[in-house]
Amino acid sequence: MAFAELLDRAGGVGLFQALQVFTLFLPSVLVPSHMLIENFSAAVPSHRCWVPLLDNSTAQAGVPGALGPKDFLTVSIPPGPNHEPHQCRRFRQPQWQLLDPNGTATNWSEAATEPCVDGWVYDRSTFTSTFVSEWDLVCDHKGLKPIGQSLYMTGLLIGSFSWGLLSNRFGRKWILKLCCLQVALANIGMIFVSHFFIYCGLRVLSAFAISGIIMTSGMLLVEWTTTRRRAVTVTILGCFYSLGQMALGALAFTLRDWRTLQVAVSMPFFAIFLICWWLPESARWLIITGKPEQGLQELHKVAKINGHKEATKSLTIEVLMSSMEEEMTSAKGRRSVLEMFLVPTLRWRTCIMSLVWFSLEPWTYWPGPSPPSCSVSWAAARPWPASRLWLASPYWPTNWSHKADRAPPRADPTVTLFLCPDWQTLRTVFAVLGKGCFGIIFSCVSVYKPELYPTSLRMTADGFLQSVGRLGSVIDPLIRMTQQSLPLLVPVVYSALPITSGLVLLLFLPETQGFPLPDTIQDLENQNSRPRQTNRPFLSDPLGRDHAILTSSLEGTEVRKRSSGLFHGQNHHYALLPHL
Repeated sequence: MAFAELLDRAGGVGLFQALQVFTLFLPSVLVPSHMLIENFSAAVPSHRCWVPLLDNSTAQAGVPGALGPKDFLTVSIPPGPNHEPHQCRRFRQPQWQLLDPNGTATNWSEAATEPCVDGWVYDRSTFTSTFVSEWDLVCDHKGLKPIGQSLYMTGLLIGSFSWGLLSNRFGRKWILKLCCLQVALANIGMIFVSHFFIYCGLRVLSAFAISGIIMTSGMLLVEWTTTRRRAVTVTILGCFYSLGQMALGALAFTLRDWRTLQVAVSMPFFAIFLICWWLPESARWLIITGKPEQGLQELHKVAKINGHKEATKSLTIEVLMSSMEEEMTSAKGRRSVLEMFLVPTLRWRTCIMSLVWFSLEPWTYWPGPSPPSCSVSWAAARPWPASRLWLASPYWPTNWSHKADRAPPRADPTVTLFLCPDWQTLRTVFAVLGKGCFGIIFSCVSVYKPELYPTSLRMTADGFLQSVGRLGSVIDPLIRMTQQSLPLLVPVVYSALPITSGLVLLLFLPETQGFPLPDTIQDLENQNSRPRQTNRPFLSDPLGRDHAILTSSLEGTEVRKRSSGLFHGQNHHYALLPHL
């Protein structure tokens, strides 16, 4: 774990990390827009069959008498199940007898009806255009819309696993740039297509790249941040995602045409592709994969940005090789994805985290007790920045934050189950509470997960776990299809899965708060035998120079040494304690 010391020599957390967070702000805000945009671009407006009496002025002129649009609607469209005009049927011939309030009119169901052979007329008061209204994905064709959504989720699933492997081979930075360009091109291409299945193909390409952006942006942030600030920076990134969800609603309220909305959330990715050029590649990954010279260049770049120009002279290739020799030797030739299952420590962690991700992902799409009335509230509740930052603070253990926060969301579906359906306000409160806690869980998991895997396998593990989570989201619609016949199944599943995964995580996974990111499998095995970083203050001498308390991992004695420079000993390993 010597890279933490090298990063401290390069300035620790400074201007570079602030610029990095600012650079990743735009993609983090826009990614949720692409994942949730079909809530607006695929909205199903009110519709009815096209009929001559209502939609052809020539046919209306041939009707004697003073009849209004309501009368024409009555004789042309039969009432539907909710007593509104039927959305998928029309009368073959106008049923004028239905206008006679005193006559013995033939019941409408006895009159001959037919499907909407001439198309549909849509209500454009909310959305001027959606692709549902453009391609008539209603009535007999309404099943095509879920197919498109399933294909999108498949793209996310495949992308998660693929980019995890590719980023371990080619690096985080270039995968991020490639994915940004792919998202921009695929989504801009959607506005020119005239067929639904071509649109679906482009959506799959977009989903494939979206997975890469989510993983690489978070991993670059984690691997360039010191132990003390990792939770805060990852939490800020999570708040960006929540902000993006709220921004999408405001943007869709302004732009009511689906193609215009698509352009608005896609064009910025061209700018992101150009802006990301300055981001350094992960020096930790470069060193572990046998590219120490390039890693040293990136460390020098970070040191200059952080104002530690003297580090460019003291941080030499000899110092780097001496510091990371053990890690580089341990990581050489051990980067196979099978290692996640062949190494006992990794196998156990992978199985437990797979259960956690599988139980978390369906919560992203859980509709709750009353989706229409809760949608705005849920989007507003998800950030909970203050709560997230508190749970991610260095005084609260990472995995305990995760475990403690699983209680409200796993309970909320159960609570809403026993609340009277007429108590919509109270049901909404619990739904918002559950969704808010779900956002906190994701922040905690985003901090905790990278600390469980070595650098050589971190992105591969991230991709695998996200793929397992996507599998949970694919199964989720099948569970919700049973809601009519088995109304208890949905809340029970949504409660039991988080409870189970929370207990398993509590009992069998280690606490990682305060430890540097592990670089090798050997680091994982040594975590339990090394002292954990704690929040103890620095001491100052009469000249005002800070001293760090360093703890010997072998003898358990405390000694005081100057905090500048790297600390090595032939027989002792020292852990640098954070400065409050």
